Amino acid sequence: MRSVYLNGAFVAENEASISIFDRGFMFADGIYEVTAVLQGKLVDFDLHTARLARSLREMSLELPLDAAQLLAIHRELIERNQLTEGLVYMQVTRGVEDRNFFYPPAGSPLTVVLYTQAKTVLDSPLAKRGMNIIGLPDLRWGRSDIKTTQLLYACMAKEQARAQGADDAWLVKDGWVTEGTSNNAFIITRDGAVVTRELSRALLPGTTRAALIELVKEHDLRFEERAYTLEEAANAAEAFITSSTSFIYPVVSIDGQLVADGKPGKLTQRLRQLYIDHALAVLV
Repeated sequence: MRSVYLNGAFVAENEASISIFDRGFMFADGIYEVTAVLQGKLVDFDLHTARLARSLREMSLELPLDAAQLLAIHRELIERNQLTEGLVYMQVTRGVEDRNFFYPPAGSPLTVVLYTQAKTVLDSPLAKRGMNIIGLPDLRWGRSDIKTTQLLYACMAKEQARAQGADDAWLVKDGWVTEGTSNNAFIITRDGAVVTRELSRALLPGTTRAALIELVKEHDLRFEERAYTLEEAANAAEAFITSSTSFIYPVVSIDGQLVADGKPGKLTQRLRQLYIDHALAVLV
C-alpha cells in the first residue's frame, strides 16, 4: 500500500481523507504538477517548481513550502514507496471552507497532497508505434496556461478520441492547433524545421516543451514558434507530442490521414533520445 503526503504528514493511502468542503472538490480551485521519476530520482525538478510557482501566483495561492522542502517531500515519497520509474503527483487547493464563491481570507490553510504512481516511462509502446490522434474543437476555459485541476474537457476529448479508435486529440481554436489534451503538440516541416505553437494563455507552458526547445537550439536544428493548422500538421514530415511522463511520443496519423509514411519519424526518435539523455543527466 502506498504512502501519500497530506498536509504535513505521510500516511497510508487508505487513511488519507479530505473534507467534502475542500474547494478543489467543489470548484476545481487548485493546481497540480506531475514530475517524472527515473532510477528513483526526479526529472527537471527545477522546471516543475518554477511552473508551480507561476501557477500559484496566477491563482493567488501562497504555499508555505519552499523548493528545498518540496524536494525533500518528493524524495521521501519516492523512498517510502520504493519507486524506481513513474511519477510524483502534487496538488494544491485553496483549502476547506463552507461553499462560497469568494476566496477564503488570506492566510487560510491550503490542502497539499502528493502521491506516487508507478509507470513505464522509458520503454513505452506508444513511443515505439506512435500515436493516432484526432482534431477536436478547443472548448476549454481561457486560462489554459495555468496548470489547474479543471480537466473535465480534457477527459471528454480523450474519451471521444478513444471512441473513434484514436490515442488522443489535438485541440483546435480559431483554425489553429493549440495543444494536445494533456501535452504540447509539435510538427517537423518537410524542410526540417521543428515547429510548435507560441506560448500564450491558450496553452500550457510545458516543462518538457521548454527543455526540448533548448535541446533543439543546442543541436543547431531549425526551430519555429508559430501557429499551424491541423491540415499542415497532417501533411508535415513528422509530428509528435511532449509531456512530463511521456517525454516525446511520435504522432503517426491525424484524423485518419497518415503523417508521411505512418511510422515514427527519424528526427522525432532522435529528439526523444536527446531528451532522455538530458533527463538522465539532470536527475535529483
